[in-house]
Amino acid sequence: MMDRDITPVDEWRLVEAKPGGIPLGVSETLFALSNGYIGMRANPPEGRDSAEHGTFINGLHETWHIRHAEDAYGLAREGQSLINAPDSKAMRLYIDDEPLRLGNAEVHDYERSLDFRDGVLRRRFNWRTPGGKMVRVTSDRMVSFQEKHVAVMSLEVELLDAGAAVLINSQILNRQDGEDEYHDASAAQGAELDPRRAETLEERVLNPTFQAEGEERSTLAFRCARSGMTVACAMDHRFSITTPDGSDPYLEIDQRTEQDSAQILYHVNAPKGSIIRLEKFVSYHSSRHVRGEELAFRCARTLNRVRRIGLRTLQENQQEWLERFWERSDVVVHNQPEIQQAVRWNIWQLVQASARAEIQGVPAKGMTGTGYGGHYFWDTEIYVLPFLSYTSPAFARNALRFRWDMLDAAWQRADELAHDGALFPWRTINGLESSAYYAAGTAQYHIDADIVYALMKYVYATGDVDFLLREGTDLLLSTARFWMSLGFFDAEREEFQIHSVTGPDEYNTVVNNNLYTNVMAQYNLTAAADVVRQMMVERPEAFREVCHRYNLEMAEVEEWEEAAAKMYVPFNERLGIHPQDDQFLLRKRWNLDDPEIGPKRPLLLHYHPLTIYRHQIIKQADVVLALFLQGNKFTEDQKRADYDYYDPLTTGDSSLSAVVQSILAAELGYGEKAIDFFIRGLYVDLANLHGNAADGVHVASAGGVWQSLVYGFGGFRDHDGVFTIDPRLPDEWDGLTYRVTIHGCRMRVTVRRRTVELVVEEGEHALGPIHVAGHEVIVGHEPMTIVVGERVDYRPPLESEPSEEEVARVAERARKAEEENAPIVPPGPNGTGMQSDPGEPNGAKR
Repeated sequence: MMDRDITPVDEWRLVEAKPGGIPLGVSETLFALSNGYIGMRANPPEGRDSAEHGTFINGLHETWHIRHAEDAYGLAREGQSLINAPDSKAMRLYIDDEPLRLGNAEVHDYERSLDFRDGVLRRRFNWRTPGGKMVRVTSDRMVSFQEKHVAVMSLEVELLDAGAAVLINSQILNRQDGEDEYHDASAAQGAELDPRRAETLEERVLNPTFQAEGEERSTLAFRCARSGMTVACAMDHRFSITTPDGSDPYLEIDQRTEQDSAQILYHVNAPKGSIIRLEKFVSYHSSRHVRGEELAFRCARTLNRVRRIGLRTLQENQQEWLERFWERSDVVVHNQPEIQQAVRWNIWQLVQASARAEIQGVPAKGMTGTGYGGHYFWDTEIYVLPFLSYTSPAFARNALRFRWDMLDAAWQRADELAHDGALFPWRTINGLESSAYYAAGTAQYHIDADIVYALMKYVYATGDVDFLLREGTDLLLSTARFWMSLGFFDAEREEFQIHSVTGPDEYNTVVNNNLYTNVMAQYNLTAAADVVRQMMVERPEAFREVCHRYNLEMAEVEEWEEAAAKMYVPFNERLGIHPQDDQFLLRKRWNLDDPEIGPKRPLLLHYHPLTIYRHQIIKQADVVLALFLQGNKFTEDQKRADYDYYDPLTTGDSSLSAVVQSILAAELGYGEKAIDFFIRGLYVDLANLHGNAADGVHVASAGGVWQSLVYGFGGFRDHDGVFTIDPRLPDEWDGLTYRVTIHGCRMRVTVRRRTVELVVEEGEHALGPIHVAGHEVIVGHEPMTIVVGERVDYRPPLESEPSEEEVARVAERARKAEEENAPIVPPGPNGTGMQSDPGEPNGAKR
């Protein structure tokens, strides 16, 4: 998947061994740094030879009016786009007035590396200047996890064979609205249409509000023209020079501050053997309303503190912080160094995207690029939060509370669309719906159930009953009411159906009874009813408070339970599969092996939506995802039949598919399929498999990689608080070790060919019961080993496509059923209950 001459294998680092060996835009993403609040693409300090400059603050966005060619009531009105914060990465180097530009410089002994153990991006090389002098250049950059508002960097220059005049120009630049002195245009944004990219804002975005300078420190503050958000950036420095004879060369410092840029220039004539070092401390603060002067004051306080701590101590503190993170989060693939490197890179992306996001969400691209406009999707809840809930639950709690903070806007949005309860936006930054194409946006109502799924996953993993009874009840009740207003009982009140929705598969939109949506809504309603009933029994005061606040009566809860029990889950008796929706089997199958179609991928960039919508073709796992998330509601035979039918129809045009297909393939014993899909997911960005890694990391796919390892090959399942382990280790792997933290106790699981070893690594009590390959065990602080049986390795059928006669019979039956307004088959299995342990409420909304 990767050229190992350029990117050698290192289990704890991503390394680039040749300058320019990786395409610029891709390398800027792969080596990007972030702590979840600040994000910095891996642009070189000298600034030039960059595809797309990028410095981002989570939530810092501009708004713009969405112009619909044909308008309609309730369409999204306000677009939102992540913008470039002031760029503080630039530290330009000049030797004898010759600028360093890596793209055309003569360099030797080059290496750039990102170390996952300390989060420092390092670059070193020897530069032969145009004048023939040899100079060793070393630079570091780090975005701090401990200090949310801080990034630090350094540039060190060693004059190897001759003295020279050295100039270092440290800058802050407003790249959102201006260009630097080189007028480098971005090479990343081509002219071709790609809806995955961010919108281009034509008007000025950042209006200057404050500038200050003094004592090697500069500060700039801005206000966004339409959104009103404010941001301030300040830089401070520490300069040193070491000469062979201990002399102290004359140093000249110039300072220039303008509205869109700030510069501090260090001039020194240094003798041969001198080492010149500049350390740069940067602080960012942002707000929705606070004035720039106040943010500048906050930056100053931050810089005063971290400058006293010092750069090297900050790096040491970061290494300690990350050591604790890896202790609870690392997944080890035994004796597979190439895979191990890629696994750790993916896990690294998850902590980068979430650690200090806090009151903001986790964008689909993290803070590594502008893809998808920097929006938050369902990606966080379904693909990222399971990892966070079992490794860093505080981060998961923050992400869920971010959704809770959106409830006011979600209530208003539901009301606008004539629904009760709350409807969360499909894509957003500020809580308002920003998806202009409602068919593949607003219609994805499953976002409500996805949030509840993540909520209950978190509660079962952590036992955080306080959160469940405060924020959780608001989310549960608001979404349950939404589903009751969206769906309906048929005339005989035998089934509950949900029409005109879009499931995860965006190649089939605005359909009736999308299986994924119905099954997840069923779970949502059941969870809400179960929590309310348990509150009534165990927490009567909390129950009365919720009933008063929501004007809730038990008759309404009983209706939720009836809707869940009678939820229509489509099933086709003749094919023995669950149709993706009521219309899916009526469509013509699209032959993906057709040589005219194969190269035209993804389909959405080559075909009109109507052309795609007429076919049985799938962008991303839909039914298969439901089989995983609600796996306890389907039999193994049903899963196998569904997987065999839908696998050939799934294009893989979405980065969210491969990881889910890997998990189900592993569960079903399709070993070759499982590892193949896993590798596709593992290298989505590292090998740029979707051609858009330059736009930012696919954070959801990175979360899916963790799930593929833990849920797929590791066999971990956690339905309704019941924890099971039934591993499916790939034939070519010697073993797999992963960790999950349950109710504050960290359990290490080591899977080998015939055994599973369990031990509680950290925590005061034992865990259990845990069901391991049919054995019920209590896991304590002494390792225990369970012997597992041999696995049957199934192979998918060579031809899973039904005959034309079968398709015709099913289509005719479906048409007749539709004409009679009747379901094709009876509903699927009812929802199952869950157990919870509610706590005391502490005030909530509405």
